[in-house]
Amino acid sequence: MQRLYRKRVILGVGGGIAAYKSAELVRRLRDQGADVRVVMTKGGREFITPLTLQALSGNPVHLDLLDPAAEAAMGHIELARWADLVLIAPATADLMARLVQGVADDLLTTLVLATDAPVAVAPAMNQAMWGDAATQANAIALQKRGIRLFGPAAGSQACGDVGMGRMLEAEELAQRAADCFESRALDGVRMLITAGPTQENIDPVRYITNHSSGKMGFALAEAAAEAGAQVTLVTGPVHLPTPDRVNRIDVVSARDMLAACEASMPCDVLIASAAVADYRPEVIAPHKLKKDPTSGDGLLLQLVRNPDILATLAQRPDRPFSVGFAAETENLIEYAARKLQSKNLDLIVANDVANPNIGFNSEDNACSVIDRELHETRFPQTSKAKIARQLIDFIRERLTRHQD
Repeated sequence: MQRLYRKRVILGVGGGIAAYKSAELVRRLRDQGADVRVVMTKGGREFITPLTLQALSGNPVHLDLLDPAAEAAMGHIELARWADLVLIAPATADLMARLVQGVADDLLTTLVLATDAPVAVAPAMNQAMWGDAATQANAIALQKRGIRLFGPAAGSQACGDVGMGRMLEAEELAQRAADCFESRALDGVRMLITAGPTQENIDPVRYITNHSSGKMGFALAEAAAEAGAQVTLVTGPVHLPTPDRVNRIDVVSARDMLAACEASMPCDVLIASAAVADYRPEVIAPHKLKKDPTSGDGLLLQLVRNPDILATLAQRPDRPFSVGFAAETENLIEYAARKLQSKNLDLIVANDVANPNIGFNSEDNACSVIDRELHETRFPQTSKAKIARQLIDFIRERLTRHQD
């Protein structure tokens, strides 16, 4: 599996001659499936044009902190949330010093302060500058803060000197970027994930459903597979591609979903992120229902309860470690905690679907996870892909504790 596949990488380009290597680096990252957005400093633009990097990345290049069009939507914050990795290559001595000081005087340094994604820098400078005590102290300070240093390498330099300070080649930088996502912590764990909505037929052309897009469940399946789990994804009707190395089972109704889940048991972990219809029509009309002139303006449908998939699976003798989702529009934590206890869950993920920025069909999410002791852990707003990885890491840690 390509570890950079569908990862969101921000490439920061500083003002050094090694910026010419950034073009090849964009190609290498994209060859491994990464979505790349480039942020250039003013100095970086003196060595390579934004147009070149735009053509290679397939995305507009971001240049200015005070861009009226971008800042109307808080551009630097959006970029910070978007990123799965921020890689600065080349990172000059000046840029490293500004990062150490927490300076936020351009777009690149500002988003580094705002992101919760891993940050890596690829130093590139004259050998004397790299060897200077101030630069060495800055390199140590950055590493202590969790910022990765990729390089530098030794060799001949543009100025004619020979020594440490060369930026690593694009191929090695891309490999090190991929290594940031290396995680096989769930090797051998059998994981069953439900996703999307269900559809409950009224007649051959109409049905009851909801607004779930399935994006969160599919992101969880992808993150779990990346971590080494054997993933079975049972999904209602959605328009999403199947994540790599995930066994997908398509269903329509709640009863279909329950049957597919039971056929996929036993498993070690159940993540029930599907938005399952609580009710279905008692009788499905064999033909399309017509307007009845004698019934006035209404149509009466008799509904019956659907089986509770999550509660059913969580009560089995071979019960898996069970994680539910609660999508609420009010009293989020109270209702989620009640659901956790009534369904015998180990964890529940609470989502505020009344917020249009993180609700159904949104690209972002924010949530809280509640455990059996009713402790709440919050995950702030970011992309669903990133939230999914954070949740999988959290579930892995709790699963390990549960098994111990």
